[in-house]
Amino acid sequence: MMRRTRATSGFSLVETLVAGTILSGSVLAVLAASTSCIGTTRLNRQYERAASLVEKQLSLIDFIGIDDFVDSGELEGVSEESETTYHWQVESEYQDIDSLYRLTMAVTWIDRGRPRRLVVETMLNGESLVLEEEEEGETDSGGGGGGEAPGGGGGGNR
Repeated sequence: MMRRTRATSGFSLVETLVAGTILSGSVLAVLAASTSCIGTTRLNRQYERAASLVEKQLSLIDFIGIDDFVDSGELEGVSEESETTYHWQVESEYQDIDSLYRLTMAVTWIDRGRPRRLVVETMLNGESLVLEEEEEGETDSGGGGGGEAPGGGGGGNR
């Protein structure tokens, strides 16, 4: 009797199962990485909105003047411009240097049950008390007295 040998073509069941397992594992790894990237992008967008709110509030403070801002007492607020509610708070501290304020602005919000916070510190100049005193002194003295520029001479170009 002669035995017939069959030529095997194709893959065995074990090879197919191993290849399927490797393929599904790699697909799951790609999905996990993309999900993580989407979450990080959403969080970065929230930080960008918080930074934009800080910039907007600091521009407003700079426009109206730090002295008037501190006097107004509006040192906190809420922004609901997007799906996330942002709470902002400004603390001002007068420095020992004339008309200089240290501003600390904190923006807080809740992201998926976790509190997030962005804190920015800057320095702003208020109205100078020294200049006001000098102006008052000049008007009291009659404003006279030929004001020569420092360095003397009062001449033209050299």
